[in-house]
Amino acid sequence: MLGATPACAGGDPHITEPVDYDAILLAGFGGPEGQDDVIPFLRNVTRGRGIPDERLEEVATHYRHFGGVSPINEHNRQLKAAIEQELASRGIDLPVLWGNRNWAPYLADTVREAHERGFTKLIAIATSAYSSFSSCRQYREDFAMALESTGLLGDGTSPAAVQIDKVRQFFDHPGFVAPFAQGVRAALDELEGQGFADEQVHVLFSTHSIPMTDAARSGPRGHSFGEGGAYAAQHQAVAEVVMELAESDAPWSLVYQSRSGPPEMPWLEPDINDAIEELDAEQTRAVVIVPLGFVSDHMEVMWDLDEEAMQTARDRGFAAVRVPTPGIHPEYVSGLVDLVMERVQGTPVAERPALTPLGPWYDVCRPGCCENVRAGFKPAAAGVAP
Repeated sequence: MLGATPACAGGDPHITEPVDYDAILLAGFGGPEGQDDVIPFLRNVTRGRGIPDERLEEVATHYRHFGGVSPINEHNRQLKAAIEQELASRGIDLPVLWGNRNWAPYLADTVREAHERGFTKLIAIATSAYSSFSSCRQYREDFAMALESTGLLGDGTSPAAVQIDKVRQFFDHPGFVAPFAQGVRAALDELEGQGFADEQVHVLFSTHSIPMTDAARSGPRGHSFGEGGAYAAQHQAVAEVVMELAESDAPWSLVYQSRSGPPEMPWLEPDINDAIEELDAEQTRAVVIVPLGFVSDHMEVMWDLDEEAMQTARDRGFAAVRVPTPGIHPEYVSGLVDLVMERVQGTPVAERPALTPLGPWYDVCRPGCCENVRAGFKPAAAGVAP
């Protein structure tokens, strides 16, 4: 186990030994905060893929439409402050450090700061709820890179100077699910006020598309999750729970967005815009768009949903409402602190809340979990090699 605390070093899937963590590491994706940041940020996101700046500029137009600023960093500042407030209200003395994978503050700088402040055991919260390479393993690889680049990983004969564990993927934790259920119910009520019955509304649960090869390898080896792997299965299961909690019989679909890469590479489908185009206008008069794969608003939500998908709905003559992301919803923030306290207190698995049969998910990622066959395995923290 690379850079793990002693409690996790054995690689058990669930850790029920209490761990006295020194601080929380809030790990974000990162985003540009001005026009001059856009291309350097996109170079960071696509590093190692040899994508020329001319192609990056095509994506940059989305950021430039909003002044070159992604809201994701500000959202993480707000989330950090909200977590700190929740901790203080419970009398929990755990500092919160924030680091990004692709933009300042970078994870390596945050890990270095932790070491300078005397913190040796960090519990990480990645701002992504589901299992896949880009939403889980890549964060773990970046934790390992941060430890290696700062010289804090150790030489294998002694513990890492800074050890990083990670909370479980929280796709079906009540704190993450509740804001979506409330948002769907509120959207349906709003449309009902406009004269649309539930059966006339189609609910579209949208998440980031990923390559089919990555989807098939999402989650641990040896489990049969279906063609879309754990990634699609988790979203499907959560969407079902959201509709149950929203107490609605409205028709719904799981759809995808924001695909990139060469057209010959298969990605998860259907695209949300194609799905809206194919809805039967005689049965459907309105749509509710639910950004189920996202914890906060950022460019994929603001552009791909608020701009493109909403325009597609308008072009079809549909009324449309977009449900908010969890952001700093009190139940979401409280749930994140609950996830940390599971590990601090060593909560038994049977006492951990999970709203789908797939959870509670693993504390320690399993061997081969969320493999990226194109990039190959890299060292990753918070999981069993490879």
